[in-house]
Amino acid sequence: VQLVESGGGSVQTGGSLRLSCASKNYRLTTYCLGWFRRDSGDEREGVALIGVGDGRREYANSVKGRFTIIRDSTKGTLDLQMNTLKPEDTGTYYCAATKWVGCSFQEREYNHWGQGTQVTVS
Repeated sequence: VQLVESGGGSVQTGGSLRLSCASKNYRLTTYCLGWFRRDSGDEREGVALIGVGDGRREYANSVKGRFTIIRDSTKGTLDLQMNTLKPEDTGTYYCAATKWVGCSFQEREYNHWGQGTQVTVS
């Protein structure tokens, strides 16, 4: 499963960005999908995830009410709508996928990762 993120960029505090993740060879409908981020040398932090079958969505406390994870099954894409951005949202954002139905924000549960896209909020 090859994942490719897009949509990163620079934005001012309070602005919005929409990230997108697509797979070149899988439609991702049977995967749990997550967005993670990393700032500088820190560990990757789970931001949002959507479970297999879309019955479960989870968000990090720091982004609740501001970020929305969206799976488009017809396109086979995963988006992250980010509103009211803050400087602490700055980082490299990664899309990740796993077949594990009990997926959480544990990095080790995900065995497919994108290359990341940079988000800078100033």
